[in-house]
Amino acid sequence: MDQRIIDLYDDFTHGGMNRRSFLDRLAALVGSAAGATALLPILQNNYAQAQTVADTDPRITTETVDIPGVPGLKGYLAKPKTGDKLPTVLVIHENRGLNPHIKDVTRRLATQGFIALGLDYLSLMGGTPEDEDKGRDMIGQLKQPDVVAYGKAAVAYLKSHPDGNGKVGAVGFCWGGGAVNNLAIAEPNLSAGVAYYGGQPKAEDVPKIHAAMLLHYGGLDERINAGIPAYEVALKQAGKTYEIYVYEGANHAFNNNTNEARYDKSAAELAWSRTVAFLKKYLS
Repeated sequence: MDQRIIDLYDDFTHGGMNRRSFLDRLAALVGSAAGATALLPILQNNYAQAQTVADTDPRITTETVDIPGVPGLKGYLAKPKTGDKLPTVLVIHENRGLNPHIKDVTRRLATQGFIALGLDYLSLMGGTPEDEDKGRDMIGQLKQPDVVAYGKAAVAYLKSHPDGNGKVGAVGFCWGGGAVNNLAIAEPNLSAGVAYYGGQPKAEDVPKIHAAMLLHYGGLDERINAGIPAYEVALKQAGKTYEIYVYEGANHAFNNNTNEARYDKSAAELAWSRTVAFLKKYLS
């Protein structure tokens, strides 16, 4: 697919324009409104493809839980049926909310031996809606101090979980990747953070990070990648533990297997293997 089309969709999904403007510009790129309409199913997430680990998988249990400290804050908890004092991981969704794809990622982590919590940052606004565009608009209404507070409440919940080993990590995607970076600055009890194509924090705040950081980026993601050099310099100067990987030829959101246009199977599988190994290393 023409990279200009993917970049246009990326701009739209991150609030750079409204839907009408996006469709008009897409039609101009492909030559017709009919062509633009035909491309939409490829560009948009298809949640029928989301499930790689079933909610009924015999290896795990799942439930919706309330998070203490923030009335109304909820999450999707997945945990192995076997194991004692397991490492715990907070999963932070993209800018569409706790959708079927992120719930599946949460279950994937549970099959790898983690107690995983997919936090719904839209809980207090009625929960993640089925309409993706509405979810994006709701994400835009969140205040940064609240985002950090919700993450800290989730970390406290996981740290004190009776089946946990007291160590907490976080993995986030896109908007969630940026949230992981910010949470690492604000939460000293975070032992490991994994940010997929997430916006970078201010360089002056990097010394506050206590967690080991794993940072994944798509090579074609110019918007986010522009912040890599300054972030790496700050991490290095502050003596932080970190790993950075750039997956050449991969787009923003390359891990999202529900998005045909941007999903990159080889990059996603390599990044996932690195993520699981990193979390096991720093949360054991």
